[in-house]
Amino acid sequence: MRIFCQNFVLVSALTFLLAPTSALPASAEELRLVKGEIAEIAMIVDGDTVKLTRPIGKGNMISDQIRLVGIQAPKLPLGRKNFKIWPLAKEAKAALRKLSLDKKVQLSYGGRRMDRHGRLLAHLHLLDGTWLQGRLLADGMARVYSFPDNRAVVTEMLAKEKIARARKKGIWQNPFYRIRRQDELAQFKNSFQLVEAKILDVAKVRKRIFINFGPNWRTDFTVSLNARAVRLFKKAAFDVSRLKGKRVRVRGWIKSFNGPMINATHPEQIEVLDK
Repeated sequence: MRIFCQNFVLVSALTFLLAPTSALPASAEELRLVKGEIAEIAMIVDGDTVKLTRPIGKGNMISDQIRLVGIQAPKLPLGRKNFKIWPLAKEAKAALRKLSLDKKVQLSYGGRRMDRHGRLLAHLHLLDGTWLQGRLLADGMARVYSFPDNRAVVTEMLAKEKIARARKKGIWQNPFYRIRRQDELAQFKNSFQLVEAKILDVAKVRKRIFINFGPNWRTDFTVSLNARAVRLFKKAAFDVSRLKGKRVRVRGWIKSFNGPMINATHPEQIEVLDK
């Protein structure tokens, strides 16, 4: 059993304002990027994390590190034991360094402002207007990696990723990042993947919704929505009951529960490919 979602939020990154469509009611917090501080980048940690010349923020939100929210660049070990470097991780770090090292950036926030590692979660624009997340996605140096409490400008990011993937730029040339089929997901347990498949059925069991991609829910690929996710999909006017027979692209972490499963927490994790 499983679920999926469509792109919903339209944004204007340079003005830090997302313009919602009539089909997507949402709170101002979900739809706006709110301007924050201006800071200077002193060090590049990896392809999606930077250190600043000095800590910024207020109260419990003070930090000298920023995680470029909404994207996932190829990962470096960064001291983690037995961690194998992802393909193009060094290239992604070099790309971010070339774009931003020693430059001033405008921070803006689209939801939660700090992660559990004490890093600020922000969108970064150079003072000439260059949006760092958008540039990295357009160059194929990252993929979209969004969260239910930080959904601003995800639709625009998905559009940039799509173009880079079609042009086979950066990571999209490498098999490590290719879109997966549902019949090969068992080997990718505990990894973040993009999956394209056709939905066989949608079912509600108590407060949870499942999207099934195969006839055997005990072994086949499924997308699951818990009660909180169901409410968020409903708020976004996304009628999951209409997904049956549709081909979708789903992104998320592959878990094992009655076969491979992705827990979808917010609508932007699922893109409808059949119109």
